[in-house]
Amino acid sequence: MTPGEPTMKHRILQIGPITAPADERLARDYDVTPLWKQSDRAAFLAEHGPAFEGIAIHVRDACGADILNAVPNVRVIANFGVGYDKIDVETARRLGMQVSNTPRVLDGCVADLAMGLAIDVARGISVTTRFVRAGGWKTGQRPLMTRVHGKNMGLLGFGGIGQAVARRAAGFDMVVRYHTRRPVAGSPHEHEPSLVELARWADFLVVACPGGPATRHLVDAEVLDALGPRGILVNIARGSVVDEAALVRALQEGRLGGAGLDVFENEPDVPQPLLDMDQVVALSHIAGFTRESRADMERLVCDNLDAYFRGGQVLTPV
Repeated sequence: MTPGEPTMKHRILQIGPITAPADERLARDYDVTPLWKQSDRAAFLAEHGPAFEGIAIHVRDACGADILNAVPNVRVIANFGVGYDKIDVETARRLGMQVSNTPRVLDGCVADLAMGLAIDVARGISVTTRFVRAGGWKTGQRPLMTRVHGKNMGLLGFGGIGQAVARRAAGFDMVVRYHTRRPVAGSPHEHEPSLVELARWADFLVVACPGGPATRHLVDAEVLDALGPRGILVNIARGSVVDEAALVRALQEGRLGGAGLDVFENEPDVPQPLLDMDQVVALSHIAGFTRESRADMERLVCDNLDAYFRGGQVLTPV
C-alpha cells in the first residue's frame, strides 16, 4: 500500500493459488488467508468468515453461496480471469459485494488465437505437420483444403473479444456478422437476431460469448447443422456453450466441416473422438496464455482490490 496509510492490512480470503507474482503482491499488501490450505473449509469459514473483507479468486475456482454467506463482511471479490461463471454473482450482489474480473487485457491474445484456430482448421496446418513428420509427403500429398480470406465469419457474442476478432477478420477481407441479444451501437457489422440463421450464412462461426447457465448448449445440433458440412466452428469462450455430444456426432457424420477448440465441457477431459479426427484442432485452454496478458491480469486483479479499499469502487466491475 502507499506510504502514510495505516499499517493494519485488510483481510483477504484467497480461494486458491493464482500465480506466483499475484500471490506475492497480495501477500505483501494484504493479510491473506489461503482457503485451499484449510483441511475443513466449512468449519474454518464458520469460525473465521466474519473477519474477511475481500476475496481473491482464480477463474478456475468456484465461489458459491456456501462461501459467500459465510463471509458477511466481504464487500469485494477480485477475479483473476475474464469468465466469472464459477462465482455466484447473484448472491454476491444480493449481499452487497462488488465483483470484478480482468477484461480487455486478454482480448487481443484471445482474438489472435481464434484467428489462428480458424486458419489451422481451414488450411490443415496441424494435420499437415503430423503428415510431414510421419513421412507422408514422400509418398503423396494432402487433399485440397479451403481458403480463409474473403469468407463469411459469424460471431456468437460481440463484446471486447468478439470485436477484436472482427477487426482481425477484416484484415482477411472477411464479411462479419454477429449474434447478440441486442445490436451493438455503432458497430459497422450486421447484427443477426437468429443464431441459426447466422450459422447458415457463415463459413466460420466463432463462439465468443460468456459461459454460464444462460448460454449452456446455445450451440446445439440445429446450429451445427446450419453451419453445415463445409462450416468450421471455433470456440475460444467456454466449453459449456457448445453441446459437445452433438458436436462429436456432427463431425463424425460429416454434417460439420471442422472445429478449432480451445475449451471443452469437462476440462481437462477431452472426448477421444475429437482427438482422433483430423478436422479438429484441440488446444488446452491457452487463449489467454501469453506472458504479456498474464502480467496484465496479475496487475489488474490486485489493482481492483486496491481501488476498492482506497475509493470504494473496483476498476472493472462485472
